Amino acid sequence: MIQTDSNKILIITAPSGAGKTSITRYLMNRFPNKLAFSISAATRQPRGQEKDGVDYFFMSETDFRKKIDEDAFVEWEMVYAGKYYGTLKSELERIWSEGRVPLLDIDVKGAVNVQKQYPGQTLSMFIEPPSLEELRRRLESRGTETPASLSDRLNKANYELGFKENFNFVIINDLLPRACSEAEEILIRFLN
Repeated sequence: MIQTDSNKILIITAPSGAGKTSITRYLMNRFPNKLAFSISAATRQPRGQEKDGVDYFFMSETDFRKKIDEDAFVEWEMVYAGKYYGTLKSELERIWSEGRVPLLDIDVKGAVNVQKQYPGQTLSMFIEPPSLEELRRRLESRGTETPASLSDRLNKANYELGFKENFNFVIINDLLPRACSEAEEILIRFLN
């Protein structure tokens, strides 16, 4: 793997529904020449307008497990039963070769693993919802959750909140514009 001390990594992690994707999009739009979105691999089916190789590298569980055996991932997790997600080493190499910083939008455990592998090269931000009740409201407003999946996501969020101290910065997303500005200010210091 191409790796030097100047190869930086930005990690954004959060419980589902906390605003991670919105903040990621904001930062990508603010720093298009400095950041590149690291496309994760996933074993789930595409949702809506998602495209393979753009939103995720969609693959079968068999193909994903083969990549695990080949040591092709920086990190991977079975995030939900039978649903694997991971960051391919080839994605980091691709982005670094472009002279940009990979932005990893990944789950909490994966984020902890990446930080351990790249000490001193990562900036990690944990996006925290203002409360679990607000998180419930946000997830319900998506209209994509069943009562069982909503319960699973809230239980997982409660668990993930216990990891927030493992990250460089915790940003409470009570108002999205304020959370985006805070993330931008932190990122500017990291990039300089």
